[in-house]
Parts: sequence; C-alpha cells; structure tokens
Amino acid sequence: MKNFLDKDFVLDNDAAKRLYHDYAADMPIIDYHCHLDPKEIAENKVFSSMSEVWLGGDHYKWRAMRTNGVDERFCTGDATDWEKFEKWAETVPHTMRNPLYHWTHMELKNAFGIDKLLSPKTAREIYDECNEKLKQPEYTARGLMKKFDVRVVCTTDDPADTLEYHKAIAQDESFDIKVLPTFRPDKSFSVENAEVYNAYVDRLAEASGVEINSYSALLQALENRVEFFHEVGCRLSDHGVESMPLEDYTEAEASAIFDKVRGGASVSAVEAEKIRGAVMHELGKMYHAKGWTQQYHIGAIRNNNSRLFRSLGPDTGFDSIHDVSMARPLSNFFNRLDDSNQLAKTILYNLNPRDNYVLATMIGNYQDGTYPGKMQFGSGWWFLDQKEGMEMQLNALSNLGLLSRFVGMLTDSRSFLSYPRHDYFRRILCNLIGTDIEKGLLPADYDQLGQMVKNISYHNAKDYFKFHEVNQMVNV
Repeated sequence: MKNFLDKDFVLDNDAAKRLYHDYAADMPIIDYHCHLDPKEIAENKVFSSMSEVWLGGDHYKWRAMRTNGVDERFCTGDATDWEKFEKWAETVPHTMRNPLYHWTHMELKNAFGIDKLLSPKTAREIYDECNEKLKQPEYTARGLMKKFDVRVVCTTDDPADTLEYHKAIAQDESFDIKVLPTFRPDKSFSVENAEVYNAYVDRLAEASGVEINSYSALLQALENRVEFFHEVGCRLSDHGVESMPLEDYTEAEASAIFDKVRGGASVSAVEAEKIRGAVMHELGKMYHAKGWTQQYHIGAIRNNNSRLFRSLGPDTGFDSIHDVSMARPLSNFFNRLDDSNQLAKTILYNLNPRDNYVLATMIGNYQDGTYPGKMQFGSGWWFLDQKEGMEMQLNALSNLGLLSRFVGMLTDSRSFLSYPRHDYFRRILCNLIGTDIEKGLLPADYDQLGQMVKNISYHNAKDYFKFHEVNQMVNV
C-alpha cells in the first residue's frame, strides 16, 4: 500500500516515476491563463492570514462548504478569518475523492511544507504555522510566484482596463517574472441587457478615445484597445461564452442591431447572437493581424441560483456545466476566419466532457502546417481540471491529434497557492505515458518520451506563445 501524498503520488509504476522525477518535476511554470489580480503582484501583497490567501474568492471551496451545511457567513460573509478557516477544516475530511482533497494537501505540502492532514483536530496548529510563514518574504504574492519557479503569468483583463499595474510591474527591474495582460472582450458583445451594455460601451469609449456611436466605431474602439494591450505585452485573448455563435449575419444587420441596443431598445436572442458573431469575427481578424493566440472557454451556464446571485453577485460558486451544441457553431466560426486566411492560433476549452472528441477532431480541421499545434485542445478546465477530467482530455488529444505538441497546464485561478495544479497535471501526464511504457504500448525510449514530457510541461508553451520575445512599451 502506498502512503498518501508521498514523493510518488499518482505515479503507479517505475516508468511513470522516472518520467516525473527525471524530466517533469523541476520544470519552470508558464501560467498562461489565470485570474490573479495584477495589483496584488505590483504591490507585492502581504497576506494577512491563511484565510485571505486560501479561501478568499475560492468558489470551489465555497461550494464544498455549502454542501457540507456550512452557513454563508463562513464562506463569503462577515465571519472572522479563523472562523472561516475552521469551517473549511471541518469540511476537508468530507471532500475525500473530490479533487479539493488533493489540492488542499498538495498546497499545504508544496507551499508550506506541511504534511499533516487538515481536519478539526489539526486546524489551529496548521492555521498558526501558515500565518507565521505568511509574514516571511517568500510568502508574499511575488515570493510565492518565485517559490514555484513561475516564469510567465497571463492575467485576464477587460479592454477598458488601464493596465497600470502591468506597466508598473514591467518597470520594476527587481522583479523578473513577466506578468502580461490577456484581452477579455466579452462585455463588448454582450447586448442582452441594453442598460448594462450601454454603460459598458461608454466606459470603453472613454478608454479608447473613440466616440462609439455606430457599429464601425465600436470596432475601431476595440482595435485601439488591441493595439494598446499589445504594446503593454499582451499576446493572448480570451472569451468565456456559453456557446459559439451560429446565426448568419451581414454587416448591415450587425450595424442595425448595434444602433438598436445603443438606443436603449431590447434585442431578441437571435439578434444578440448575430452581433456576438459579428464582433467575435472581427476580433478574430485583429488577433490574427497581431500574431496573438485566441482562447475560447465554452460551455459554462453561470449564476444559476438567482436568489444568491442577487445577494452575492457573480463568481461565487453557482455555475455549472452546460449542454450546448458545439460542432456546427465551431466549424462555421473557424471556417469563416480560415476562408480569408485570418485564423489565429487558437486554444479551445470545453466544460462538458461529452465534447472532448468534438473539440479534438475540430482542431484537426484547421491545422494548416504554418505552426506546430496551431490549433490546441486546451487542458481540462474548471470542473474538469481534476484527475479523471485531465486524463480524459489527454487521451482524447492523444487519440485524435498530437499530444507531443500540447501546450500543457494552467491554473485558471485567483489564488497564489494554486501552482501545485501544474505539479498535479505533470504527475498525471507521466503516469499515463509511464503506464503505456509498462504495458508495451510505447517503447522505453526515455530520451524521446522524457523530452516530450518536458515540452508539454514547459517548452511547448514557451515556443508557442513566444513570451520571451515580448518587448513591453511600458510608457504607453
């Protein structure tokens, strides 16, 4: 019987252990998609307690706590930091076989050197030990990034953002980790609520210096912001959408729909999808012109609980997997861009595991030989970034594409303690490949397979995104 969370955690055989320890374990991290606050990095935030750095904003943990019967005041409410931590410690033993059990103890061990299991009996001891360590320089926001050998972080940023903190970080010669923005323009085409949309467009107009009184002016404003983001080091866009647009449209239709919503009128679901498709298409052409990579996170149905959304707001743990149609909308969207040879490097992420093979085959339609792995089937995301979800994604990609060209893992997290997810992924990857070696399904060619593991862990992302070539014009 193996011990829990020993040095060979997740590694079931000698080949897996060799691949992990000799090739994967010490690779640096490129976290090309996360939701860290750049202000906290710029100011090198010192965390007041373990609850702040570990529980604040973590809707994964909040969902588990609510399921365990914990009152909301201990999740997002006014309970003290210790009370919140205590309730999380009471919940952890009940998370066995949920990925939270693995993540919790990997984060305690990898970040704080704590091997004890978190429970009501150990809560106070662990809380106090972690709080003492959080006072040390290596446990600040920047200290934790250095501790895990992070080389690049890409945050998620609205087109109207000033990016002031990214510029401040770039100007700080004492900090050598690249912190780059990612262009997230979802609000620019979310026209379902005219009042909310128009307030956003006003904000975008101010940021871009464009009076947005027409559809063409909206596109010009977005192009101005793409240029601004590029100069501050952005090389990726990201879109979080329930589904890809399917409705056909003309430019005249998009213009008329924009005028309608800009005038304060409501639009139909079909009209909303038409303008969403039009704007996303034009954005896709902008990304291609800049040499960016575009990301599409597809398939979340958000804010399902209306009562708690009204009191707590978005991103508080009430989202789930959607069952939207994938294949035809993706094909139409990419084919329209590819038809004019304006399809940028692309990463697709699905939230419903039934769509693994859809995405894994779809990317193959638009691999055009211009770059290895131009079209990527992204790592297991959100509800799928656990052992089974990652294994399913890796197997689908292996069966239908080239696993060797995969750009690997990301945290998709708001926490500076989430970097052990990269280690988790690497162990799972090595175990899959090692098991094939042990079964005779792959040769015991460690030079080849070891390099493949290193590439997926780090080098593929480094070469694909070319972050090392980014020259930030921080005075823009």
